[in-house]
Amino acid sequence: VCSERTINGKTTYEQRLYISSLSNNAELLNHVIRLHWRIENSLHWCMDIAFKDDQMRARNGFAAHNLAILHRISLNLIRLSPVKRKGGIKVQRLLAATSDNYREQLLKLC
Repeated sequence: VCSERTINGKTTYEQRLYISSLSNNAELLNHVIRLHWRIENSLHWCMDIAFKDDQMRARNGFAAHNLAILHRISLNLIRLSPVKRKGGIKVQRLLAATSDNYREQLLKLC
């Protein structure tokens, strides 16, 4: 795939190589690639920044899988919070860890 990108009036060209069983349909390939990066940018990047998933060292049994599930539940609770707070997800996660009131609001216990 040959791509063209213009930022602040400067245009760059790049060739990207993909391995796929999909047909050579440019519109379909563009759609699939954009879906992949949307997931990467909205979930994986967020999980790495807020929960430091890339530095997680849980290796025994199902520990890594279980922690990943708990992290996603926490992320969803913060995103769906009825009380909007200033700061990003990382700040809200730290606030939930230190504030009983905010944690109760996230869990809708009060």
